[in-house]
Amino acid sequence: MTISKGFKLLFLSIISTYFFSCDSKSESNPPNIILILTDDQGWGDLSINGNKDISTPNIDQLALNGVRFDRFYVSPVCAPTRAEILTGRYHVRAGVYDVSKGGERIDLDEETIAEVLKNNGYKTAAYGKWHNGMQAPYHPNTRGFDDFYGFCSGHWGNYFDPILEHNGEIVKGEGFIIDDFTNRGLEFIERNKESPFFLYLPYNTPHSPMQVPDKFWKKFENKNLTQSGVKTAEKSSKDSGVDNKNNLNHTRAALAMCENIDSNVGKINEKLKELGLLENTIIIYLSDNGPNGNRWNDQMKGRKGSTDEGGVRSPMIIKWEGNLPKGKIINQISAGIDLLPTLKDLVNIKDPPKNKLDGISLKLLINEENIKWNDRNIYSFWRGRLSVRNQKFRLGTDNKLFDMENDPNQRNDVSDKYPEIFQSMKNEKLNWNKNILAELPENDERPFVIGHPKMQNTQIPARDATPNGEIKRSNYYPNCSFMTNWINVDDSIAWEADVAEEGDFEVVIYYTCSEDAIGSQFELTFNESKIIGQINKFHDPEEYGQDQDRSPRIESYVKDFLPLSLGIIQLKKGKGTLRLKGIKKTGKELMDFRLLMLKRV
Repeated sequence: MTISKGFKLLFLSIISTYFFSCDSKSESNPPNIILILTDDQGWGDLSINGNKDISTPNIDQLALNGVRFDRFYVSPVCAPTRAEILTGRYHVRAGVYDVSKGGERIDLDEETIAEVLKNNGYKTAAYGKWHNGMQAPYHPNTRGFDDFYGFCSGHWGNYFDPILEHNGEIVKGEGFIIDDFTNRGLEFIERNKESPFFLYLPYNTPHSPMQVPDKFWKKFENKNLTQSGVKTAEKSSKDSGVDNKNNLNHTRAALAMCENIDSNVGKINEKLKELGLLENTIIIYLSDNGPNGNRWNDQMKGRKGSTDEGGVRSPMIIKWEGNLPKGKIINQISAGIDLLPTLKDLVNIKDPPKNKLDGISLKLLINEENIKWNDRNIYSFWRGRLSVRNQKFRLGTDNKLFDMENDPNQRNDVSDKYPEIFQSMKNEKLNWNKNILAELPENDERPFVIGHPKMQNTQIPARDATPNGEIKRSNYYPNCSFMTNWINVDDSIAWEADVAEEGDFEVVIYYTCSEDAIGSQFELTFNESKIIGQINKFHDPEEYGQDQDRSPRIESYVKDFLPLSLGIIQLKKGKGTLRLKGIKKTGKELMDFRLLMLKRV
């Protein structure tokens, strides 16, 4: 049988038209991306990973219908992990070395995944805990996100109807904080169902304070926890003199908070299903570090803050229904730095990165079977502690070598058994310190920016301040703290600042004080500029949070602060010290201070 030349041409025309149409559709309708990041949720805080005391059916279904990375690594604490996910680079390269007082900020010459996607036609939003800079140009609205709702510090003091911000404006949240963030996300999905979107949901639980709605707490309040991590928690609390019940309640609350997260993941999936977006949406789920307590984590060594396996191993799931394999488990090591290059590859963005990435695309691992995959090193660093992980071994911060395939709980040092590998990995640590850690300057000279032209409001919180004299923080942990003990009129609170663009600004401070402070005066100065304020109304509320906490917290409790407008101050462009100083004190203390807001007028 022969085929005519005309038929051949017609056949080729049909085929080429088909493939051209598919390519055009793919380019004109790129997939949406939803990135869910939890806070202090360990690898073991999911039922799919073997935790018998918790039920996370919605997250489990993501894994069963998507791809699960079984050896996925993040940083030991919050802000560094966020920086690595957003930039595809190790956090020390990006300027992040701490979790507060400016050390959490991503350098301005870094490019975020939100900026990459926005430049390629995506609508972008972040709802939750940012923790990579508060003042523009470090604020999420100036790092690629069209819409931001949440808080910018490392932890928050109240999870029920809390004070939050929306694109720089102070607002009041609605209901339990994770439900609220999810509801904002659902509205964003609805608004952008016809165009590609990137939704970043950096949840702030199960980070303390251990607050969770009654619906979830009641299941765990008197629950007998069965797995070995709880026994460890009981022993450690007994050895340290901590009340066992409180320690167990911390674990119970964490598990209840994880079940609340799971219910919100279910809401997101249902919304995508309702709108017919499941097959055009990539969903990623992971955590920012190991568990924030001695709970079950499959006996891995280390927890939050540790560079051992238990401190840096995170659950990681990626699902794109109908486009990625279903139920696949990947055992090759990977890390948070890989997300940016992987997402670019999956959505076919060819833009060259602004800076050299430390991460690599995982697309081949996700899509292909039995491929040749080169071994690699993944580094975990925090406050002078550094460990390095390859596929088989981990060299700990104390230079003990562990065979992670045969000893996943890091019990036996095998450096004598594998001397060449031991020496090689020690050299890798030395090289990392020399070539990457060296990029982090010894002193952070970045000032806090005031009056950036891209945002009307600049928040200057107590968290970022340096107290002088007898003034002190309400708590050792700065993130959600306020300044108190202002007993000497000449004491002050100061910030090293940089006015990005000169202009007139309304000054609003958020304060509390007792009745005897009425008539007290203070001044705000910056270089030659000065404005004076006077307290004419006392506001002395009780701190709260104890009644909502399921386990005692270590951070500050909260109270409601009163805004006081001082009027207009003119600020010239340039660097200087922004200082809040007492002039006249009529009572025992001048005030407690939480926040300074500068609004460009």
